[in-house]
Amino acid sequence: MTISVGETLPDVELYTMGEEGPVAVSSAEYFKGKKTVLFAIPGAFTPTCHLNHAPGFIDLNDEIKAKGVDQIACISVNDAFVMNAWNAAIGADDKITMLADGNGDFAKAIGLELDVTARGLGLRSHRYAMIVDDGVVQVLNVESAPGQAVSSSAKKLLESL
Repeated sequence: MTISVGETLPDVELYTMGEEGPVAVSSAEYFKGKKTVLFAIPGAFTPTCHLNHAPGFIDLNDEIKAKGVDQIACISVNDAFVMNAWNAAIGADDKITMLADGNGDFAKAIGLELDVTARGLGLRSHRYAMIVDDGVVQVLNVESAPGQAVSSSAKKLLESL
């Protein structure tokens, strides 16, 4: 079942890239006490994610944070190495925290896993964006059509802040 507005995000182990390699991060700790914009992509370097979805969160970073957002994060069913390389490739630098959900545990726990094995991509995450306040989902925008980043775009989410 898909997570709903008003529900608390599950505590799942995610990964970020540290100086010496992947570092485990508790999702409960990451979201605790902060207002966060979280957007999910099916895969780093895939066309819609790379060219349309992430750039909006980079470009509108200051406007989003001016609305009281403490942090912006991107999550994907990729490993921390891929997310780190993608972060560098898109120039997100310190604007976006890349959260690796390598096994899809977070995607499964919130009911937004996406099975694209028919296209050779395995289990991924649906594309979505949410506003999370102290671990509780305040806004959830899930894309209805593959290859689009409209309802989950930074511009659309900014309207909800």
